[in-house]
Amino acid sequence: MSNKDYYETLGVAKSATKEEIKKAFKKLALKYHPDRAAEDKKKEYEEKFKEINEAVSVLGDDKKRQQYDQFGNAAFSGGGAGYQQGFDFSDIMSQFRSGSFGEFDDIFDHLFGGSSRRGSRARRGDDLLYETEITLEEAHSGLDQTIQLNKLERCESCGGKGAHKFEQCHHCRGSGYIKKTQRTPFGLFQQTGPCPYCHVKGELPQDSCSECAGEGLARKRKKIEVSIPAGVEEGMRLRLKGEGEVGENNGPGGDLYVQIHIKPHKIFERKGADLHLTLPISFSQAALGDEVEVPTLNGTAKLKIPSGTQTETIFRMRDKGMPTVHNSSYGDQMVKVHVEIPEKLTKKQIELINQLNEEKPQKNFLKKIFG
Repeated sequence: MSNKDYYETLGVAKSATKEEIKKAFKKLALKYHPDRAAEDKKKEYEEKFKEINEAVSVLGDDKKRQQYDQFGNAAFSGGGAGYQQGFDFSDIMSQFRSGSFGEFDDIFDHLFGGSSRRGSRARRGDDLLYETEITLEEAHSGLDQTIQLNKLERCESCGGKGAHKFEQCHHCRGSGYIKKTQRTPFGLFQQTGPCPYCHVKGELPQDSCSECAGEGLARKRKKIEVSIPAGVEEGMRLRLKGEGEVGENNGPGGDLYVQIHIKPHKIFERKGADLHLTLPISFSQAALGDEVEVPTLNGTAKLKIPSGTQTETIFRMRDKGMPTVHNSSYGDQMVKVHVEIPEKLTKKQIELINQLNEEKPQKNFLKKIFG
């Protein structure tokens, strides 16, 4: 085996992920299970399975795979192939000769350093995060949004079981539990524990679902309706219970978190529940006063500008800001007026300004200081 291509042995590309390698191994291991071979082909099947195991022992280990990709089979010369270092093929064969297909997951645990999907315990699915961007107007009014994401679902073909054919586990006789008797200095003790072969299920798979490669799970694109409340803020996360990854062994699903991002607005700046706006007004409006229309997120509203208003003066328009998520109150809209000075003046405008210029504010300022 030392001169063979491990990727070719498993039938995967060199860019294959660990999950793809795992699925390929599982498929081939089921195919070349020694107990499924005719008597005249048992030795051939055992040798084939030994090759498969050697390949996955290297490619399933990140460090060994890196060495193999860099140096090829020479990376293990002198020390044997990867599976021979710390993994006894005879132990695997003794498990397979017990007549069970259920031990694959224990082998995966050893090779890949992870927990299998067919463990006896139900496990909650992983949480998912989805980010979406909305406008300030949408954040003000709230909206219902349809999102699409790829997530793990139970395989429809096998119902999440990973196989179509099952037989009663002969180790526990279908009970899911095995009794063990131990002799101790204090006498005989009987202990009942979960069956390590069927993982409390009482039955063993006799084939592998082709749709999910025996995993029981398949990644699918799903549409989910999300209700975004009015007043939602930048970075806020909405939790959709149970809409995350599907749980393993009938465990509860994880949650889906939808994180909100709000696009910058052309004229409004949001600070908490308040909206801030800079409104340009003319010199005459500031000097004489006026009633102006101010844009809001609900249309326009009237604002009274008193005479003698100075530039950068801020006016508060109550309840014209953003709604708050947790109650029915609204923030305010803060309007800062900016007095615009015309760049070009008519002759008449110049005469009027010169008349106003007779009372220079600097003179009044100096009088206050020096008397």
